[in-house]
Amino acid sequence: MLQTARTIVSTACSVAVMTAAMVLTPVTTATAETVIEKGKALSYDRKLGNCLACHAMDDGKLAGNIGPPLVSMKLRYPDKAKLREQIWDATTKNANSIMPPFGRHKMLTEEQIDAITEYVYTL
Repeated sequence: MLQTARTIVSTACSVAVMTAAMVLTPVTTATAETVIEKGKALSYDRKLGNCLACHAMDDGKLAGNIGPPLVSMKLRYPDKAKLREQIWDATTKNANSIMPPFGRHKMLTEEQIDAITEYVYTL
């Protein structure tokens, strides 16, 4: 009986260590690249993010000029969370902003906003 208890405790500890290792493992470069690529696709999609309607960015074609060009984003937004807030709802910082509140109006999902943020932050 004591041997069985030790085996159970040992197994539980092993499972806990493996689970913690999986949770604490950083996002791999391949995963990050996938998120950035998804964000770029959403940013260029005329039916979803549609950033190109108002912003010049990267290699986008037929870009608008209503909003500022999306360049030097790491300098403009050292805190990536502030960039995400701007995409989620620009009217919180500027009530007269004409940028759609993508998050507040649920025009994009939280995951889509995260992906777009990751992509725009690379510009």
